[in-house]
Amino acid sequence: MSQPRYPAPLHGGSDDDDDDAVKLPAFRRYESQGVIRQISYYLSGEIVEPIQYTDLLYTLRTASATDLIFLHLNTPGGNFDTGLQIINNIAASDAHVITILEARAYSMGALIFLAGDELIVHDTCQLMFHNYSSASIGKGNEQAAQVMASRKWFDKVMRNVCRPFLSDQELERISKGEDIWLDTDDIRRRLLHIQKGEPAVKPKAASAKVKPVAVSEGEADSVAKPASKPRKGKPA
Repeated sequence: MSQPRYPAPLHGGSDDDDDDAVKLPAFRRYESQGVIRQISYYLSGEIVEPIQYTDLLYTLRTASATDLIFLHLNTPGGNFDTGLQIINNIAASDAHVITILEARAYSMGALIFLAGDELIVHDTCQLMFHNYSSASIGKGNEQAAQVMASRKWFDKVMRNVCRPFLSDQELERISKGEDIWLDTDDIRRRLLHIQKGEPAVKPKAASAKVKPVAVSEGEADSVAKPASKPRKGKPA
């Protein structure tokens, strides 16, 4: 005996009414299908001048909200202006941009990795953050002004892109010339903390230092000798 494809709706009435009634489905299914584009770019070498990345930049700018753009990273870094333009276009894109760390991303490559809407890390990868390198020409006062402006600009970019993945203390160390290296375990640990709403780097508890206090000779004796226990006796 064949079974109905859809269960009959429950309703009151006699058996005769059930036999005569048209058995309607309890629900109906409707389906529509949209178009989702998946576009992949591989940044697999040094980041060079901006003109070489116009296709990537245009794709980011014109992508729709249903598009997925994958940026596969294996780069030692490179041109600061190019990297910053890529980061700004990622922020302005309607697409969901996924950055994938596939080996290493140093310098500007590390910043591009952090700019993604979703970050994926393979098992044996590395990030490196450091201060910028530049050259300047011109009169001494012009070079000094350029250095000050460049440092202010670089520090602002680092704060906007790297926090909260890097702490303020780490950004200060980078500004002073220190390099920070992170492997896959470090990266995943920080990302997990951020997902939980916690600081990426838990601050270390500073040990309290007790400053020595000058005391008199009599006070020193009282401190050195433990107080004697009260003698047991009858209450007064």
